[in-house]
Amino acid sequence: MNTIAALKQGNLLVFNEVYYSWHKRIYYFILRKTKSPFIAEEVVQLTFIKFWNYRDSLADNIGVELQLFRIARTTLIDLLRKETVYQEKVVHVIANYTLPLDDLWGRLAEKELQHKLAHVLEEMPPMRRKVFEMSRFKGMSHQQIAHELSLSSRTVESHIFQAIRQIKHYLGLLLLLLVWLFPF
Repeated sequence: MNTIAALKQGNLLVFNEVYYSWHKRIYYFILRKTKSPFIAEEVVQLTFIKFWNYRDSLADNIGVELQLFRIARTTLIDLLRKETVYQEKVVHVIANYTLPLDDLWGRLAEKELQHKLAHVLEEMPPMRRKVFEMSRFKGMSHQQIAHELSLSSRTVESHIFQAIRQIKHYLGLLLLLLVWLFPF
């Protein structure tokens, strides 16, 4: 029986075979692109969920491999777009968040947030910190930073991504609380 036809009929054994045949290849494909095991795992999981959920719309005349890698690629793009939007919101909160002057607790929270942000920036490797500050505090584009520091745009993007991930990890719930309390 044709693999696609079996999947369309809901055959879990065939799905398991496809999963075990392709999940590592997709993982390493995404890992090569992102250099992030976390993102690679996430994309693989989402890819196979989508593959199963949309099995009725799989093309009969296109191989399983090609369809899986298309799904993985679009899933990665979607995930990176969502991450970029989230990161921009977090940075916006950090950079533009102000409280009324008469709010003592608010001022204390703002000072604490600024202190924590300064601390996490100090903990970053020097180049990552420099790239992040040039991007977020000086408003420079990736190309401008790359040119000034003699780096590739890809390296600049990677430094910014890692810096924001480090900030999110360090500030964690505090940022989530701020985003929830003060939506954009």
